[in-house]
Amino acid sequence: MHFFIRYLSYLYLMYRFLLFIAFLLLLFTSCKQDIDYSESKPEYWTGKGTPLEYPGKIGDSAFHAKLGLKLLKRNKSEPLGLQVNGFGAFKVYWDGVYLGTNGRMAGSGQPEIPGTETTYYQIPEKFSNLGEHVVTVVGTQSELRDSYRGIDIKPESYLRMLRFPLIIMSFMNLMAGAFLIAAIYYFFLYLNSSHRQAAVLLFGIICLLFFILLIMEYVKFYIDIPYTQFYTRLEIVGWLTFAISMLVPWYFMLQFGFEKKRLILLLLFVTLIAIYILNYHHYDITAMRFSYAMWFAALVIAASAVFRKIKGGLIVLAGLLASAIVNYFLVYDFGLFITFTIIVLSMLYLHTIRTKAIEEAHDASLLLSSRLQLELLKKNIQPHFLRNTLTSLIDWVEESPQQGVVFIRALADEFDIMNSISEVTLIPIRQEIELCRKHLEVMSFRKEVCYDWQENNIEENESIPPAILHTIIENGITHSLTPSEGCICFSLNFRKEVTYKEYTLLTKAKNRQTRKDRSTGTGFKYIKARLNESYGDNWHFESHAVEQGWLTIIKIFDKK
Repeated sequence: MHFFIRYLSYLYLMYRFLLFIAFLLLLFTSCKQDIDYSESKPEYWTGKGTPLEYPGKIGDSAFHAKLGLKLLKRNKSEPLGLQVNGFGAFKVYWDGVYLGTNGRMAGSGQPEIPGTETTYYQIPEKFSNLGEHVVTVVGTQSELRDSYRGIDIKPESYLRMLRFPLIIMSFMNLMAGAFLIAAIYYFFLYLNSSHRQAAVLLFGIICLLFFILLIMEYVKFYIDIPYTQFYTRLEIVGWLTFAISMLVPWYFMLQFGFEKKRLILLLLFVTLIAIYILNYHHYDITAMRFSYAMWFAALVIAASAVFRKIKGGLIVLAGLLASAIVNYFLVYDFGLFITFTIIVLSMLYLHTIRTKAIEEAHDASLLLSSRLQLELLKKNIQPHFLRNTLTSLIDWVEESPQQGVVFIRALADEFDIMNSISEVTLIPIRQEIELCRKHLEVMSFRKEVCYDWQENNIEENESIPPAILHTIIENGITHSLTPSEGCICFSLNFRKEVTYKEYTLLTKAKNRQTRKDRSTGTGFKYIKARLNESYGDNWHFESHAVEQGWLTIIKIFDKK
């Protein structure tokens, strides 16, 4: 069921991506340039007539800008518009005709209200004829004086100029919504999972960061950002790209079992820091090179997975190569996000593969659990055990009816406990100890040997897989020599530390000499299967001969 849900989420994201590509192709086919023009070199000067290379470069914040252009072709069916990019607060004039204001210029006793970096203006139709025109910008730049940015202009269809951001926002909202849903789903999946996987959490974080990156990249279309905060958004975009560039290769390393993770991540981190330092304040170049470093690291990891014949490696490698092709043919803003989207889709595909493997392992564990239940019941109903036990019972009833009754009660109690625990994976430690005591009582009658039970530091609220101590005792009885005097003693000790808890069971007796290795027997296989069923890989089991007899140690580690 979980695999089916995750597969649907993969299909949903793929559907969104294909829809996004279709819209993008529609955008490029419908946005043919219908205005042709040429520009002359802009001229800047202060209010006092001093020439400038850029606005705000010298002490006087007031500036004038003169930008000449020549309209060569335009679509007269739509009104002409003008896009102006620049820092400051200013007024815009077209051939001396006032078009509009961006912010409020600083004046005598009046502080500047910063304008936005991009503004749009409609040009009156009677002034939109082909030929030469002059755009004049009069303004102030009180902030970011050391940011030497000029005034850029671009004539375009006014309706298309206003429509274009809406189209772009619809595409990006489509993708952002898909990644937000994916992030929320995988966060919930991680929080509600009994075995929390770092890769699941990492994928959720990557989807969330990608969602935020999309929002931050195009938030300029939602709200007016004053030019004084223009670089703040670019800094946030850069650091988001930095984080994604670190996390994506890390995710692939986790999924493909890549060795030397720390070394590769350290090298990648140093590379990204070097890119940031060498391209300081070149925001687009920095983000672009961050993504290149991420792509190259992911490519190396995917190629390694293909070489090691890990399932899913070829799909990821193909996705990375496809993203490079897309990024080559599209402009950076679109290419970057399509590249990220293809990479995330490859990551999501890996999740479907991993989820399928988990589902198969779960089904196998259910079968294992059923086999273990049958094995547990077989332990006490096997013909050999019943025949020998019943034979001993007959002898005891004939020789000492009173002790025979005690024998019968002990045998019945052991069967009752065994029956009650056969269908559970964990039982209270006290119930397991009671099972061991009853078994020792039964075996003392059957073999006419003294068996003693000792325990130390047992915590009553602890639990343990059923019949694993019972199995250890059976092995101890089978492989211990009968003492000439005294008892065979079984001593159970419990110790709890910060990261694990430990059971030690010492069989105090002389060991039989056997050709077969006891550690590979059926009983130990049962114990390991039970531990794996309840604790996954978070356990350690060892059993070996010691001077006093035979020592078995079970360590159960806290889940990470």
